[in-house]
Amino acid sequence: MTPKQKKNLIRIVVAAVLMIAFEFVTLTGTAKFFLYMIPYLIVGYDILIKAARGIKNLRALDEHFLMAVATIGAIGLALYIGGDYTEAVAVMLFYQIGEFFQSYAVGKSRKNISELMDIRPDFANVETENGFEKVDPDEIEIGTEIIVKPGEKIPIDGVVIAGKSALNTIALTGESLPRDVEVGAEVVSGCVNINGVLKIRTTKLFEESTASKILDLVENASSRKSKSEEFITKFARIYTPIVVSCALSLAIIPSIITGDFATWIYRALIFLVISCPCALVISIPLTFFAGIGGASHDGILIKGSNLMETLSKVETVVMDKTGTLTQGIFDVSAVHAKDFDEKQLIHLAAHAERYSTHPIGISLRGAYPNENDNCDVEILEEIAGQGIRAKINGEIVSVGNEKLMDAVGAEWKSCYKAGTIVHVAIGAKYVGHVVISDVVKPTAQFAVEEMFSSGVKDVVMLTGDSEKVAAQVAAGLGIKNYRSELLPADKVSELEKILDAEKNSKVAFVGDGINDAPVLSRADIGIAMGAMGADAAIEAADVVIMDDNPLKIPRAIKIARKCLAIVKENIVFSIGVKILCMVLGAIGIANMWFAIFADVGVMVLAVLNAARMIFNA
Repeated sequence: MTPKQKKNLIRIVVAAVLMIAFEFVTLTGTAKFFLYMIPYLIVGYDILIKAARGIKNLRALDEHFLMAVATIGAIGLALYIGGDYTEAVAVMLFYQIGEFFQSYAVGKSRKNISELMDIRPDFANVETENGFEKVDPDEIEIGTEIIVKPGEKIPIDGVVIAGKSALNTIALTGESLPRDVEVGAEVVSGCVNINGVLKIRTTKLFEESTASKILDLVENASSRKSKSEEFITKFARIYTPIVVSCALSLAIIPSIITGDFATWIYRALIFLVISCPCALVISIPLTFFAGIGGASHDGILIKGSNLMETLSKVETVVMDKTGTLTQGIFDVSAVHAKDFDEKQLIHLAAHAERYSTHPIGISLRGAYPNENDNCDVEILEEIAGQGIRAKINGEIVSVGNEKLMDAVGAEWKSCYKAGTIVHVAIGAKYVGHVVISDVVKPTAQFAVEEMFSSGVKDVVMLTGDSEKVAAQVAAGLGIKNYRSELLPADKVSELEKILDAEKNSKVAFVGDGINDAPVLSRADIGIAMGAMGADAAIEAADVVIMDDNPLKIPRAIKIARKCLAIVKENIVFSIGVKILCMVLGAIGIANMWFAIFADVGVMVLAVLNAARMIFNA
């Protein structure tokens, strides 16, 4: 609780105690008036000041003006007819209680966002002749070598050139599991170094770094208003002058006809209190603000309330395969030997690829990491588009595709498994093959199931891989609709076809954000996965998921749908209760206490309903 919130709570408690205590004091006339002015001014002085400022700035018709007119009118009426001042104090008191709930809810949501804002680095350690110097990150140029000590934030994106450590990425990804880094690893600003000293060569300016882009994204999110917020803003501008005119008419016309000024002025004051639109004006933006804050706490950055609203209407999710549903890391998934030992087959293939920088070579070496086994390896020939021939311990070993096997006269065998097939032959003798495939993320299947359970009607997978690989991955994930063997430009064309077919619903595209920027921009909602360090993701996507977990996709959709459901609940509930109570107040059934519930009670209920986005987004 902030100092301001504590101060307001003390004011509310003191005013409530005094109001109750004065009920037992037997005073009349002017003495009673001055006595009740104490709790009234304690709890309502700031509302009166804001109302006066509104009048001065020619923006009088807001909730502060309505509260001031209604309570001052009730006090004047009580003074005139010798009535009770408790109602006027109660109106201000309960209004402030509603404001307190709203302030607390906003503060809770702001805390979620401020935790993310903690990624802003304060300095960068640069080594000089006189030791380390703390320099403003804005002054660091690309290629500068900086030192990050344990407990410090990485100030600028770069590459580790010395040291190893674990990084706390929770502020960026929402995940508590540390990330291990060593020489050669790319690191992004905003992560906290946990236990080792790192020397980093910067690869970006601070203004282009991940932390800077994310901070800018979050700071500007609230400026993009949804259609619901725009409706409420327009509604309040039209609604407030209308109800003020109705209140004046209710006070004047029947009074002239009946001659009973006190009764009709009292009803008009009740009408004003009931009509205050604060439940809508406060709760709707609060709901979106809370939704964005709750999502950011989970490492899901939604760029604005308007995009939250669009995300809630998504019925088709189109997903890139590599880097989104799969890890984008190729591993050995099977070894099939023909009259040969499987371990020896991997051994030969890894040594043949000893100096290769191709992803297949890296995968084979990863499957047999013991390079220092004293084998004599001589690379004879690397044939583009076919593979490699090498002399290993005096024997000619060929490692590659079918064309290479045909070239050396080896009778190769096809494989039933999907993936890249690497054949191996010793001389002209075929000894087997290795299957290398992209690894499906552990949570991908569950993520697809969750998308369907959240109301998504169709999940489509797009990939440049072969039909065989695409079919296997799609079947394993429960995806019936997929397109394979697509070039990057083909993905845009395929998305266009889906958009044309789904004109009455919203389509989201999910990509890794590096080579999918055109498709991310074209979709109704672009969702970038694993955006740590991917500039294209932060700039092109509407929703940025800060880690590689596909489960965050249905999570984001559920947050958006819950947010819009609460917005609709508050609109219907607030307007419905207001209209009913205004009618009751106008015909004399509702008194001032009833008006207090219709205004402040509805506002508190709407705010509490909106706060569900904070505590259980």
